[in-house]
Amino acid sequence: MPGTVSTELDSGVATLRFGHPKGNSLPGALLRQIAEQVTQLSANTDAHVIVLRSEGTGPFCAGASFDELVAIADPAAGKEFFMGFARLILAMTRCPKLIVARAHGKAVGGGVGVLAASDYVLATSDASVKLSELAVGIGPFVVGPVIERKIGLAAFSQLAIDASGWRDAEWAMRHGLFAEVHQSTSALDERVAALARTLAGSNPEAMQRMKQVFWQGTEGWPVLLEQRAEMSGTLVLSEFTRRAIARFQAR
Repeated sequence: MPGTVSTELDSGVATLRFGHPKGNSLPGALLRQIAEQVTQLSANTDAHVIVLRSEGTGPFCAGASFDELVAIADPAAGKEFFMGFARLILAMTRCPKLIVARAHGKAVGGGVGVLAASDYVLATSDASVKLSELAVGIGPFVVGPVIERKIGLAAFSQLAIDASGWRDAEWAMRHGLFAEVHQSTSALDERVAALARTLAGSNPEAMQRMKQVFWQGTEGWPVLLEQRAEMSGTLVLSEFTRRAIARFQAR
């Protein structure tokens, strides 16, 4: 089940959708396709702003694919799996277009990283976030830098340590992960559309320079995220992690 990725371009607004039947989780092939689409839109002069959203009415993103995690057989394969998240984060933060994310439900692990790599996140009031990595024997190493940059070390530490606890939409907005929280999906969609239209009509050069300012200081991330991917790729092979993932899947 590779999932789906599609892009629609209308009046300067590029809507990038991804979906997967398992809670909009992110297997490697899907991560690669999303990153490729972001890179293509970066070079598309007809796209002035990107709206990132997932399919359905359930979770925004369930994070990494557990089926692929358990299939990892060696450190090289483990590193490559986690590099999928690293490449997507780098594509999003290096993209010269502002990325507006629409969060309609729960986001876990890598899904929180995707939201943090966006420039502006609008969510529904029932959206919530969790970093579950420690609960399965690893840690949020690859997504950590982008989440910490967005919400600060203290809030990131809370998420990373309490790996079984959800933080609600108000918490996420209070700490800067969400920019706005709306009471219904219809209200969310109206606001996403209105903001996207406004940005599509704004000065592309000004938005590009704003984007550079937002992510200034992340020039070393290609090396850092690769190191973090190697770290995670090794940990996922430990017996502790294997047992933890098996217990998680058995729930």
